[in-house]
Amino acid sequence: MASLAKTVARYLPRWAVPWVRAAYLKALWLPQWPAATFHPWRRASIRRLAALKDRYRGQRAFILGNGPSLRRTPVHLLRDEFTFGLNRVYLAFPEWGFRTRFLVAVNDLVIEQCAADLRALDMPKFVTWRARRWLPLDPHTTFLFTTYMDPTFATDARGRLWEGATVTYVALQLAFHMGFDPVILVGVDHSFKTQGPANQTVVSQGDDPNHFLPHYFGRGFRWQLPDLETSEYAYRLAREAYERAGRQVLDATIGGQLQVFPKVAFENLF
Repeated sequence: MASLAKTVARYLPRWAVPWVRAAYLKALWLPQWPAATFHPWRRASIRRLAALKDRYRGQRAFILGNGPSLRRTPVHLLRDEFTFGLNRVYLAFPEWGFRTRFLVAVNDLVIEQCAADLRALDMPKFVTWRARRWLPLDPHTTFLFTTYMDPTFATDARGRLWEGATVTYVALQLAFHMGFDPVILVGVDHSFKTQGPANQTVVSQGDDPNHFLPHYFGRGFRWQLPDLETSEYAYRLAREAYERAGRQVLDATIGGQLQVFPKVAFENLF
């Protein structure tokens, strides 16, 4: 199907290619739309998201990536802040002595392997609609209609959200939906020691050098190698969307390699 689309594109005028590509991508995710819109679990999730629209307008929030730099970050300063944790951030909660205000997870491999952990968290959780295979609707779980296709930045999280090859991008869209400003990235190192083709599924052979704990993706854990190029494209979309709205995303990651957002020293935020 993809090769057919490329062949067709060669015979189109250049101005028509983006329109045809957008139509092709929509055709891929459109079949998912009915259930992601009308299923009772999604209807309940949409109502919850409606209640959160612009609820925190003008208040700042932190999105915590799970890079190794998080070990060098005085996370205790975030205890009373609005915080978005990602994927297995909950592994740090006992050490920190507090939980992030929200948790976001959209990767199928992470959710499948950590479903029991996620079900046990009695805190606001935002997970991909695909996660319904492993997680039930409960008072703490909100299902998001996330997809891999048709790059966009959603300012309203009730509809479709492009994943942008990183859960951080989904969290940026959620933070925008809720009205946060500024949104500050912490622990988003944007660098991985493990190398290989983007999005390839691998099995960890030992301690994890890419996250803040060695057992984050420890031995035997299946995970996908990062697609940093797509993530950077997504981050640029996020920056543009925030700036159009007169809002800002800042990057306070200690030693982070991401160069899309304005940098700020973490310690100067308090």
